Amino acid sequence: MSEYFSLSDSDVIGFDLDHTLCRYRLKETSRLIYESFARYLVEHKGYDKDLLNLTPATWDFCFKGLVVDLEDGNLVKLAEDGTVLRATHGSIDLSTEDLIKHYGPKREWKHFNSLNTSFTRSAKYYFYDNYFDLPGALLCGRVVDMLHKRGNEVNSDFWKDMVAAIDHNYNTSAFKEDAGTYFPSVKRDPGRYLQPCSDSVKTWLRSMKSAGKVLLLITSSHSDYCRLICEHILGKDFEELFDVIITNALKPGFFSLVPQQRPFRTLVNDVEESEGLPALDKPGWYSQGNWPHLHELIKTMTGKPEPKVVYFGDSMRSDMFPASTFGKWETVMIVEEMEGEGVPKSDAAMSNEAQVEPLEKKGKFESPSDVSKQWGSYFVDVHGSGGDEESQKLTWCCHCIHKYSTMAIPSVEHIAGMWQESHSLALPDPPPQHCGGGSG
Repeated sequence: MSEYFSLSDSDVIGFDLDHTLCRYRLKETSRLIYESFARYLVEHKGYDKDLLNLTPATWDFCFKGLVVDLEDGNLVKLAEDGTVLRATHGSIDLSTEDLIKHYGPKREWKHFNSLNTSFTRSAKYYFYDNYFDLPGALLCGRVVDMLHKRGNEVNSDFWKDMVAAIDHNYNTSAFKEDAGTYFPSVKRDPGRYLQPCSDSVKTWLRSMKSAGKVLLLITSSHSDYCRLICEHILGKDFEELFDVIITNALKPGFFSLVPQQRPFRTLVNDVEESEGLPALDKPGWYSQGNWPHLHELIKTMTGKPEPKVVYFGDSMRSDMFPASTFGKWETVMIVEEMEGEGVPKSDAAMSNEAQVEPLEKKGKFESPSDVSKQWGSYFVDVHGSGGDEESQKLTWCCHCIHKYSTMAIPSVEHIAGMWQESHSLALPDPPPQHCGGGSG
């Protein structure tokens, strides 16, 4: 992380869409996602209907940064060195003795090196690092509990059904075909799930464009869903705000694959042309694509051999790690947990929240960005090996934020107001013991 970071010095500013530029109403959206996955398991795979029943107590289990070990049905929270800080079997806590029995006296998780170095998907584990799939962690825990109750063996077979549930609700044709539960619900009532961007964010985007910055929108969402979101949060004229819009970007492959593996494609009525483009020669709206071709285009647009790019995103796996590692971009990570753990909310965020409060007062469900009673802090945790003196450790997620993001903020709203005040940000390195703190 640089000692100082200035947006004014950047030539290109890029944004992820979901949970970055578009902030969701997490309580409503998370319950919808859980229901979407659970309903598929019950209706298509014959799982117990009890999976559909949720209480505020069970909802506390939803915690970003968990890894589900598909071989034994355990969910683990990792320290920066791969030590298991906390774990459950299904949704049931493992004691210190159980942890030592499972992971040895040093409580080392055997797949850590694979996850830590590449963030690649695996048949042996799954890392929950974004709010779109996070409710699946709770569902995994409850499915494992259910299998135990039935006396069935727990192995990775249940994961095939989970993947089918995700695909059923999120595949690229689901929006158009009204398939699954998720997209039809959001289409019916977008205001229930999406927070409109504040005027300060819209003004900030326009002022950056006026200042000559190249603005990018790079999302793995398909073009039809992207349009619905952007019209709701930014207005019908949202396309004027961006020089280049890339949908169905299939991150992290967008950053890591060569052009031949993932060419850009043009869209006609939200359908991708079958023929890939040999290069990207002008601004516009594209699908799929790759970082090298985009890099060539922004070199031409800025007239600079090495344009300075800043990219805002919320996912370590899809945004921060690949954009900083392959693209060598500066990265700003959106970490909503910072608000849950004490960073004051921006005025714009407070205003947006006040508008939605009546919807979310139904029941006492906590937001997944709040501190979990079962899992503790997203950033730090206490570690002890039975009898030993306990010590505080950074979580692996917090360590990754330090390593792969230039800075971290709770929401885009936080930075928009600061831009209007000063047009630049000078931020010192955060102290190592407070991952979320110094970057706000």
